This record gives sequence, structure tokens and C-alpha cells, in this order.
Amino acid sequence: MLSRSCFNVLNLDDCCSVTDMARIPRMMNFPGIIEDFNGQEGVKNETTSSVSRRIIVANQLPVKAYKDDEKWCFEWDKFALDTLILQLKDGLSSDLEIIYVGCLKADVELNDQEEVANYLWENFKCVPTFLSLDLINKYYHGFCKHYLWPLFHYMLPVTPSHGVRFDRSNWLAYVSANKIFADKVYEVINPDEDYVWIQDYHLMVLPTMLRKKYIRIKVGFFLHSPFPSSEIYRTLPVRDEILKGFLNCDLVGFQTFDYARHFLSCCSRMLGLDYQSKRGYIGIDYFGRTVTIKILPVGIHMGQLQNVMSLSDTGKKAKELKEKYAGKIVMLGIDDMDMFKGIGLKFLAMGHLLDQTPSLRGRVMLVQITNPPRSRGNDIREVEEEVKKIASEINRRHGKPGYQPIVCVSGPVSTQDKLAHYAISECVVVNAVRDGMNLVPYEYTVSRQSSSNLNKALGLDSGRRNSVIIVSEFIGCSPSLSGAIRVNPWDIESVSNGMFSAVTMSDSEKELRHEKHYKYVSSHDVAYWARSFDQDLKRACAEHHHKRCWGIGLGLGFRVVALGPNFRKLSVEHIVSAYNRTNNRLILLDYDGTMLPEDKVDKAPSEEVISILNGLCSDPKNVVFIVSGRGRDTLSKWFSPCPNLGLSAEHGYFTRWSKDSDWESRPVAADLEWKKMVLPIMETYTEATDGSSIEQKESALVWHHLEADPDFGIWQAKELLDHLESVLANEPVVVKRGQHIVEVKPQDVSKGLVFQNLLASMRSRGKSPDFVLCIGDDRSDEDMFESIVSSLDNNSLPDKAEVFACTVGQKPSMAKYYLDDPVEVVRMLKGLSAATVKVQLPPKSPVHQASAKAITPYV
Repeated sequence: MLSRSCFNVLNLDDCCSVTDMARIPRMMNFPGIIEDFNGQEGVKNETTSSVSRRIIVANQLPVKAYKDDEKWCFEWDKFALDTLILQLKDGLSSDLEIIYVGCLKADVELNDQEEVANYLWENFKCVPTFLSLDLINKYYHGFCKHYLWPLFHYMLPVTPSHGVRFDRSNWLAYVSANKIFADKVYEVINPDEDYVWIQDYHLMVLPTMLRKKYIRIKVGFFLHSPFPSSEIYRTLPVRDEILKGFLNCDLVGFQTFDYARHFLSCCSRMLGLDYQSKRGYIGIDYFGRTVTIKILPVGIHMGQLQNVMSLSDTGKKAKELKEKYAGKIVMLGIDDMDMFKGIGLKFLAMGHLLDQTPSLRGRVMLVQITNPPRSRGNDIREVEEEVKKIASEINRRHGKPGYQPIVCVSGPVSTQDKLAHYAISECVVVNAVRDGMNLVPYEYTVSRQSSSNLNKALGLDSGRRNSVIIVSEFIGCSPSLSGAIRVNPWDIESVSNGMFSAVTMSDSEKELRHEKHYKYVSSHDVAYWARSFDQDLKRACAEHHHKRCWGIGLGLGFRVVALGPNFRKLSVEHIVSAYNRTNNRLILLDYDGTMLPEDKVDKAPSEEVISILNGLCSDPKNVVFIVSGRGRDTLSKWFSPCPNLGLSAEHGYFTRWSKDSDWESRPVAADLEWKKMVLPIMETYTEATDGSSIEQKESALVWHHLEADPDFGIWQAKELLDHLESVLANEPVVVKRGQHIVEVKPQDVSKGLVFQNLLASMRSRGKSPDFVLCIGDDRSDEDMFESIVSSLDNNSLPDKAEVFACTVGQKPSMAKYYLDDPVEVVRMLKGLSAATVKVQLPPKSPVHQASAKAITPYV
């Protein structure tokens, strides 16, 4: 039977109850009860709601606030810049309750805050987070917009005059603001049922705060901005705290694969976390929890745009614009006044187009609508001055009465005005040097689709419409617009050529491009995005109550350790007790990563390890083996001070029972001609991968990439694995990946067979083991664990055998026990060795003998 340790019964004593708040009618108490170590379901409080809701947390609420005769009035802000959190409800079930948490776009005095909060809750299901003006300045304008926003868009504050450098007081304000958001979520959440969906970079440490309070909370996060490459992100002084915030979610969404890839690279380089793709989903194992990564660009609200297109005012405005720009080919730009939108570069490209193509002068014009900036500072003033200067110069050079090449329209403009501009423009130019998504091309595509109202206003028939999009390759929507003219915004000539192509393109070509874009945009709208994210969030949280969880770590370094219901930490007390009760013991120990830390330069065993092994080997009841992938010469040299220690080298290809016995080799095919094929291939990858090396064993060849660049090493290992598998398909060998290695070895050689052979040998001598301890950390050690489980199933081990299969580190494993690291492994073995020594002490009298039997196990 498998032994069971009671040492690590988990509890969550620090889980706090939610305090009832009078102003929020739907309150619940949650005592924080979880399953006990037998995996039983926790008892839910009778006052909790059994209906799951969606709590949408964003920097701002989708509510417009204004005063009318000193009375606060509120309405849904359907046409604001940030209406996404309001629109996403169209992708969710109509009977699903949605709660919004965020800042109100108004300065509400302290005396009015409680009344406003009650009204918003009762009428809008909104929970406002009232932040002080000073906190907003430091949190939003200071840290978010002036520091994080540029950094996430690849702009580093190299000099004090070039961007804003990290300010710890602004960071503390960011943390404080996130804490206020967390407190508001606590007021309304039922942590047993509700799902929390956090939006964007303003709230990246909020998941850690929520996870610390409610360990099993269901949290999703979507990043609407870019996620920079690891070289940029690692310059952030609080990089670990923010990265761990992402990892405390169940699902993290990104606009593009590039952003997700950069995030995964940061997790690999900074935290040593690897990711796996399974059935189309990318997952990161983080202390036993799987953090799912989702890649899905945001869409637009089709219905809202089509409703506005059908309004008579929209048609009237479009007709006025057509008359205003009669005889001109209009190219359109709609951007925030921001340093990353590339407005100045767009204007330079327009000037270059007119310089190089005289025939287009007086015919082609660029209408640029600029929305107000979302922040303030010197950088905004510099952009505004640059844009005005460039536009004035081009208009002076190429303008004439009745014609201006560049027309600047200061926003904000109404939605009708924006759609009217879309309708009369032959091309839209989105030239941002870096942008998270940018939905302007999507809106433009829908606006150019046939509409009876606009067709009538513009004097068009009801036939097919066309459109052309010029889009920067550095924005999130670019990959989804396969028919767009992609440009490098920094290359003025490239953008100019794109403009020329757009205005000279045939109508049939424009129609084909438009159809391709409209098909994608209409099928991947905001409802599709919300529905897909919500479904994946539920799937990512499905296993929450099937694992035993507890929290560790302080502050923003908090994380949750999640283990399977039968996965236990190995108790020293328990194993020592079982050890002393048994008579035929088999102890199998991996070496690297198990008894020796991976990062240690000197790989030879320490004097302490040698002493412990000799102590275990001194007991005649014990059969002790080091089962390693290393070569026999190395193991013989390192463990020569242990005469009674058994060694199994090269995963069991060579075995010897003691220092005085001969090495025995596995009865496998002795033909190692395959090495002549494998070695040149490995040498090629070694030459191409700095930091990698080849280890030549008698029976195997191993390619190591521990010292290589983490991302490149993993990439090369996958390529090498595929390469070798194809070359060696007809050879009697196995190609396997391990921790930082790719190994080629003969078939029928594995650590699992080592266990089977030792077990058979002991049984043949009438000493079937009643105690088995097997410890390892690598994938190759899983073969031993699997073999042990198989032996239990087919009754190869006695029914009452004490079996301890133990992996090093908290991770998915065939083993039933774990120890955190090699230090704990050595400490546990030291306890067994000491117990062996105490039992073996010769008693001086019957009294001593009696006391020896009653000896307390070593702890």
C-alpha cells in the first residue's frame, strides 16, 4: 500500500471573512473553508449566492456623471473612448449579472460619495473607487501614463529629458490604488461563484491582492496594451511584482502572439518558468497552478456602429463632407494626440508623396482627426508642436486657394462625425509606431460597407463598396488585416509608397480587400471576443476545487501552491517511523537535482552526503542505489568512499552492487553505430548555440543547453529533438528531452527498468522489499515512479509495503510525495541515516537493548 503522511495537512487560517457593508445589498460572508487533505469539498456558507456573476474591473466606469441643479445625474457612457467594458456584455448571457468596479469620471466630494455609491449600485450595478486627486496624479498620470505606458511601448527613459524615470512614490501610489480597487471587489464578490475580469495595465498587481484574500478566486486579466520584449521589460525595477501579478490569474489575454511571446519569454528568463502547448492552449505551470495564456484581438461593436450609420444626422454630415471635399481623394487619420501614434511621420509621408508625384497635388488630401491626449506633460506639448509645424510647412509648400493637403480637425468629434468621415474617405492611414490594438481600421471597414442611409446621402447605388487600409506593422490589429497595405512607419518613403498605391488602386482590387476585411471584422466583433474569453476563463478555473491549495509569500510576492488531492509533502517523522518498522528496504536516489542543486558548479558529492550514504549502507537491511544518467567512471570516482553503495550509471545501462563488484551492462544491442550519425548533428547545434555542450557517454549522447540563452536553448532543443527523431526513426534508440538536455540512448534502457531489475533480484533472494524509497527530480525519474505504481498494481510488492515515491519540487508527477529542494532531501536522508545508526548501536545490557527498541525517531 502507498504510505500516507499527515505532516502537511493544509489550512487557510489567514483567509479573511468579508465584512457586511450596509450600502451594498448583495453581501456575503465567506469563512475560507477549503477541502481537507482527503480532498473533500469545502462547506459553503448558506448566505452565499449560488449564481455566478461577472465582476468587470477597469480603471474607469462606463458611466457619465454630471451635475444638474446641484444634483448628481448618471447615464451609460455608450460613446466614450473606453466603452469596451460596457460593450462586452453583448457576448455574455443576457441573464448573467454583470458588476462594474472602477473610477468615476467626476470629482465627487467626500460628503456625497456614499449617496453616489448607493445610487450607482442600485441603478447601474457599478461600484465606484473614489481616489483622491493626489493619488490619481501619482497613480494614473505619474506611474501609468508617464512611466508604464512609454515603457510598454518600447520607450526607455535613457536621459532625464527623454521620458520619465522610475519614481518609487508613484509606484507606491499605484499599489495603493490597486488596493482600493481590491477592497471594492471584496465588498461585492462571492468568491465561491463569481468570476473577476480585470482590464489593462492600470491594475496589474490587483490579481495578487485578490488571490491573497481568496485563494480560489477565479480571475482573468486582459492586457489591451503591448507587452514589450524581455530586454525592455527587465528594465522595470518592480518587474517581479508585476509579473507575479499576471501569474496570480487563471487566464491572461493578449492582443497578439508577439505580446504573449514576450510575456512567456519574461517568465522563462526571470522566473525560470517553462510553458507547454496542449490542444491549442498555452499553459504555464506556476507552483502547481496552470496559468492559461489566450491570444485574441479585441473587436468592435457592430450593432452600435450600424445604428449610428442609420441615423439621419450621420447621412447629413456625410453629405456635407462630400460636398466640402468634392473632387478630392480623401485619406483619413484618426488618432489620440500621443507620441506613439506617428502623426508627424504620417504628415512627412504625405509631404513626400506630393513632392514625388506632382500629378496628385490638388487632388489628394489627408484629413487628420486628433482626439485629446489622455495624459499631460512636456511630451504631449512637444508632439502637438511638431505636428502643427510639419502640417503648416506642407500646406505652405503645396497648398493653394481651395486646397490644403493636410486638414487637422481637433477632437473629440461625435460618433456621427467620425463615421461620416469614414464614409467619404477612400483610404484610412493608421501609422502608429507602437500600439496595443487600434480599432480604427475595423470601424472604417464597417463604415464603408453598404448602408441604405449613407448610400442615399452620398448618391451611391446599393452595390458593393470598397476600402483601402494603410496600417503600421507595429500595431495589434495588423496581423488580422491580411488585405491591408502594411508599412514601417519609420520609413517615410515606404508609407508614401503605400499612400500612392492606395489612391491609384483599381476599384476591383479595393473591393476584394474590403470583402476580406469585412468578413473578419464582422465575425470577430467585441461580443465574440468577450464570449471566447469568458468561456476560456471558466475552463481555466474548472479544476479549482480538485486541488489542495495554500498561500505563501509576503506582499506582492504572494503566490498559491496547488497540489493534487493525493500529493503530499514527505514527512521526516512519518518516513522514519515506517523505516524503523521494516526489515527489507530498497532506497533509490537520483543525484543531480535531487541530492545536488542544479546551479552548483562543483558536482562532486559533499562530505555530508558521503557520510549519510555510508550510514544508510551500513544497515544490512538496506539496499541503497544511486540511479543516475551520469557515466560509470564519474560515479565510481565520486562515490569511491562508499564501498557498499550500489551504482546504476547511464540510466541503468551499467549497474554494480558495490565497490568490489563488477559493472554489469544491460543485455541490449551492442551496435552503437548510430552514434556516428548523432554526433555530427549535435555538433552542428552546439556550434550554432552559444553555451551548449555535448556529453559523450558509453551508451548515450547528451546535448546540454543549461548555459545557453533560455529561449534560444529551448528553441534549439525542440529543433534538435525533431531532427534526431526523423534521422533515427529506424534505429534501436530513444530520443528524449529532459531538463535542459536532449539525450539519445538505446531502447530498453530506463530508470524504470533499474527498479524492476533490483526488485526481481531481491525477490529471488527471498527478501522482497517491504520499504521502498525512490527520490528523483527529472523526467527520467518518472519512469521509476511509474514502475513503482505498476508494481503495486500487479502485486509485485508485498501488500503492506511502505512505499515512498518522492519528486523534488512541487510539480505534476507520478510520485505521491514531494520535497521542496535538494536541501530537504539531504535533511530527510540524514534523518534516516541517524535512525540507522541509533538502531545499530550495540547494547551494553538488556536495559540498553530495551531502550534501543523504544528509541524516538530522529527528526
